[in-house]
Amino acid sequence: MLGVLFFGVAVYPVHPDPDIDFPTPLSYLHLMSQAAYNTRGIAIAEAYAHCEALTRAHYENFPVGSVPHVYSIYAFARTADDFADEPGLTVQERLDHLAEWEARLDACLSDPVGPIFTALAETIRVHDLPVQLLRDLLTAFRMDVTTNRHQTYRDLLAYCTFSANPVGRLILHLFGYRGERYARHSDAICSALQLANFWQDIAIDFSRGRIYLPQEDLKRFGVGISDLGEQRVTPQFCELLDYLINRTRDLFLEGYPLVDMVRGRLRFELRLTCLGGMHILKKIRDNDCDVFRRRPTVTKRDLPTLLFKTLFFRGFRS
Repeated sequence: MLGVLFFGVAVYPVHPDPDIDFPTPLSYLHLMSQAAYNTRGIAIAEAYAHCEALTRAHYENFPVGSVPHVYSIYAFARTADDFADEPGLTVQERLDHLAEWEARLDACLSDPVGPIFTALAETIRVHDLPVQLLRDLLTAFRMDVTTNRHQTYRDLLAYCTFSANPVGRLILHLFGYRGERYARHSDAICSALQLANFWQDIAIDFSRGRIYLPQEDLKRFGVGISDLGEQRVTPQFCELLDYLINRTRDLFLEGYPLVDMVRGRLRFELRLTCLGGMHILKKIRDNDCDVFRRRPTVTKRDLPTLLFKTLFFRGFRS
């Protein structure tokens, strides 16, 4: 989810680099709690280097990657996301780890511990970031732990308010764009990206016990839980996805004016992001809605076409 939402879908998940020795999220918390792990006063440059290495270990072509502050936000969110998905933990243990992570966040401006919070505290100070946006991300991760179904499309958008929209607002702050007129369009784009990610990952999420397809829409179109479990691409399933794809496309269109409201590299990457998200939706349809056997992704082979459209077409065509 996170790589997609940092204003870039043209990123390629990779396995963590075996030559980079990162502590697991749980061992990281343990280390921070030990007196021997004294990272108070750690050099800012070293802290940012750690966050960048962690980021690039997960994504080899990370968007807006030349901005060190992005790495600190990603490292914070990536680690918290891992707490929510760490195997072998009870629900309460996951919530406890996320609570501890939030406590570290609240203390980081006065007493940062570890490279992630050292870098994040500097990012918050330099850009005057609203800390509540970071707390909102943690709320989303807690929802991942406690909520595996969403009754309505409106409920799903409410989840996006915490899981996706804060990322876009944080990126806008980093680039100096503030105000509701920017945030409103950003929210639409980020929610659309989150939804596109849900539709491409239906099989993966189901294997983890999560269904992001709205329950009322499943019922409305006659798609059963057994259809998802048995990976049946029925006409009803295709009608459901077509309906949700149209709603997601409408969100992309609602947010697209933001592209012409920003400048420089952010404008380029934002346009590329929107086109990439739309490309995911197009691939779902091109694959006859079979997201079970052919997960739609933006690949390196797709990039030349997307880059050409980004550079030479001002309109929004996938």
